[in-house]
Amino acid sequence: MTEQSSVHFYLNWAKERIDEMDAALASFEVKTGQAKAESKVKAEQIIADLKKRRDEFQVQLKMQAEAGEAAWARSRTELEKQWSGFEAQMKTYFEGAGKQLEQQQATFKDIAAAQAKAWREAADKFRVAAGKVAATHTGDFDAALKQMKFDASEAEARLQQLKQAGSESWSVLSAALAESRKAFDRANQAAWNALKGSSSKS
Repeated sequence: MTEQSSVHFYLNWAKERIDEMDAALASFEVKTGQAKAESKVKAEQIIADLKKRRDEFQVQLKMQAEAGEAAWARSRTELEKQWSGFEAQMKTYFEGAGKQLEQQQATFKDIAAAQAKAWREAADKFRVAAGKVAATHTGDFDAALKQMKFDASEAEARLQQLKQAGSESWSVLSAALAESRKAFDRANQAAWNALKGSSSKS
């Protein structure tokens, strides 16, 4: 269970990034369909590059899906580079084809919703995995799950405030998403560490 709990952390980490990529792409594609001819071509090129980056990320993820913890740790560095490239390309999109505030807000809302979904799914996976371990450690798991849910609520509240403000630049919105992503990673890691620690005591 120890190695498997680490693999769950990596899978949750990667799935959260893919969900964000999919949300951003869906948002961009809707707006590109409404764009004028010249900006539409540029936007379509950027979207094609974003799709390619997302697909490469998914291929790398699939290659590691059955790998052990050590392989995941090595490949995470490559996945993080791919994720950074995707984020940089999104920024390029907003600096060029997607400068409209309305587009930035729509994309932010879609990505924030993907993050909230990732939090819920990670908590559900942890609850199921914790249920499979001896009942003697239930208190540790309950505390970890409670903390994960609390952190999720806090992150969602911060993102909701920005959604309602509606006038922030993409750099502000992107920074808020990055902070929420970091909080997700910390909560995800803490939960799976609790599971790993309890299974090593068994």
